[in-house]
Formats: sequence, structure tokens, C-alpha cells
Amino acid sequence: MTFRNATSFLGIAIVLVYAIGSGLWVNTGDGWYGNLNRPSWQPPSYLFGLIWPYNFFVLGVAGFAIGQRASKPVSVTYMVFFAASVVAALVWAYQFYRPHNFTASAIALTATAVLTLPMIFILFTVSIPIALAVVPYQLWVAVAASLSWGYRALNAASM
Repeated sequence: MTFRNATSFLGIAIVLVYAIGSGLWVNTGDGWYGNLNRPSWQPPSYLFGLIWPYNFFVLGVAGFAIGQRASKPVSVTYMVFFAASVVAALVWAYQFYRPHNFTASAIALTATAVLTLPMIFILFTVSIPIALAVVPYQLWVAVAASLSWGYRALNAASM
């Protein structure tokens, strides 16, 4: 297997880890989540069901494209930021939904949003259309980070 193919498949694997990992920890159906005070800027619930399949798809396309089109150093740099952002996102999912640690989850999601910025920059050097397709993901995690801080402000005293 060539480096390009291995890197492309790594990009897809990272997306699969992200989708499966978040699916294991995110639980909005239990009473705990339903009883939380929500920030006023939280989008309607149906948007979550629309945006996440889109996000996972474009992240997979981006990871595959980076592996196929970018130089070795650029591919490695992108994959490091991508993997780190996914780890941070999974830390958020775990901290928010399991021990209900609002501070740790807000920090983790803020890290996710920050770590996606270099990914977007790298994508713009490889494919402008793919970079533009990934911008909504970056905006989504930035809004989610602000929501996480909002949940912390509105609910931390009750925990």
C-alpha cells in the first residue's frame, strides 16, 4: 500500500472512530440531559440530525483527498490535527455525558474548534471546494463550544 492510499484510509478511519466513539457516549434521551437548562442560542434538535451526517461525510472526503493530493509533510500535519481534534471531541462527549463535567467538556470542545482551524487552512491549499465544504463543520464545533460553555454557566451549580 502506498503512503497516499494509507493516508487516505487513515482519514476515513479517523472519521469512523469519531462517529462510533461519539455514538457510544452521546445520550440525549435520558432524563439528565432533558432536565438541563439550555442556552438560548441552541439550534433546534432536528439540525443535529442533519448536520452530523454531513459533517462526517465531508470530513471523510477531506481526509481521503488530503491523502491523495497533499505532500507527505502536509498529509501528516493534517492527520495529526485531525486526530487531535477528534480526540478532543470524544473527550467532550465523554466528559459531558458520563461524569457530567461541564468545565472539562467545554475546554475539550473549545480545543476541537481551535484544532480544526489548521485543518481548514491546509485544506484551502489542497482543494478550495473541499475546504469550503468543511467550513460548516468548523462553524458547528465553534457554536457547540459556545453552547458547552453556556451549559456550564447555566447548570454547573446544580451538579
